Amino acid sequence: MGPFDYFGIAVDSIAQNKVRSLLTMLGVIIGVMSVILLISLGEGAQAYIQREFAGMGSNVLLITPGKQETSGMMPIIAGSFRKLTHENAKEIERRAHGIRAVAPVVIGAGAIEYGERRRNTMIVASTEDFEKVRNLHAQVGRFISDQDIDNNNRVCVIGVKVRQELFGTDNPLSKSVEINKSKHTVVGVLEPKGMMLGLNIDDLVVIPLRSGQLMFYGGEDRLFQIVVGAKSPDDVKPATESVRSILKAAHDYVEDFTITDQTSILATFDQIFVAMRVMLAGIAGISLLVGGIGIMNIMLVSVRERTREVGVRKAVGATRHDIGMQFVIESITLSSIGGSLGIALGFLGTFIIRSIYPPLPVYTSSWSVILAFFFSMAVGVFFGAYPAVKASGVDPVEALRYE
Repeated sequence: MGPFDYFGIAVDSIAQNKVRSLLTMLGVIIGVMSVILLISLGEGAQAYIQREFAGMGSNVLLITPGKQETSGMMPIIAGSFRKLTHENAKEIERRAHGIRAVAPVVIGAGAIEYGERRRNTMIVASTEDFEKVRNLHAQVGRFISDQDIDNNNRVCVIGVKVRQELFGTDNPLSKSVEINKSKHTVVGVLEPKGMMLGLNIDDLVVIPLRSGQLMFYGGEDRLFQIVVGAKSPDDVKPATESVRSILKAAHDYVEDFTITDQTSILATFDQIFVAMRVMLAGIAGISLLVGGIGIMNIMLVSVRERTREVGVRKAVGATRHDIGMQFVIESITLSSIGGSLGIALGFLGTFIIRSIYPPLPVYTSSWSVILAFFFSMAVGVFFGAYPAVKASGVDPVEALRYE
């Protein structure tokens, strides 16, 4: 007998027991669909995080006061480290290698008011370079300029959500608002960006650095952080070492600050997502194993039900190999059909998830489809082997007597 003969017998057997065959395939269908959906969700979440970081600027170094690394020495107690200052940021801009922009940053919460309307929001105070480093641009009007810093201008750039809440459809440019009771003139509106890493950019207010220091630190030259943009991914490490050297020299050669680069953060996230995908694929694989056990149970039942058929076939010349191949091919056919249906449902599931939540880039990857399908085939071979061996070992005389 040829492969097509075995396949024809398998299809006839499945067609004669449609409901039982469908229930048998259900475990494989659910397992394959789960593998595809869970891997797609893991990859989508990873792509989402990478896109969020890219939206907040690329090749970014974050410098914060205080040492956060663990060491064997006495820890730096609160208040014992030097604060980061605007002068530190200027020194980095003058001397550091491989950088394209440096933005000193002050962050605080406050209220912005226009007329009788008031909105609590996050306030960021920085310089003109904040626009380049953080990839935040004005859609209407302009961003904070160096002239605003030099002349101590009380101006602000607002997010589109703040604009809608305070001004409605009116043009906000040149309008005077109060930010924490300090008057500022609106000079620009940020382009819409939505949520990024838990921060709603559309609900942000940007003011000049000096205004922020007056507002939150009483005029003291103090920063929440310094954001540095490297020229390219290859410049991140050299820029980090250059910045570290400059700040240590400014802080009496004490490293009482922390430099975090975006690449390291993304690498950590990548490791987490790889582990998550493996874990999710393992969980889905359990569903496939359960489906395989179901196939084996049904095939054993099928062997018992078709004992007389096996005896007749052996009596007319069928070999042990023919009988074994018949049941193995039937098992593989069941798992293959179930795998194909699971793949189709996996594609449908990713489409539905993407339609419900468009920001999450969930797409079915080719490798997850190949992995799921071949795993389902392997399940069919593995769990069909024992019933096939049992069927091929049936004694033809005893089989013909079987009722």
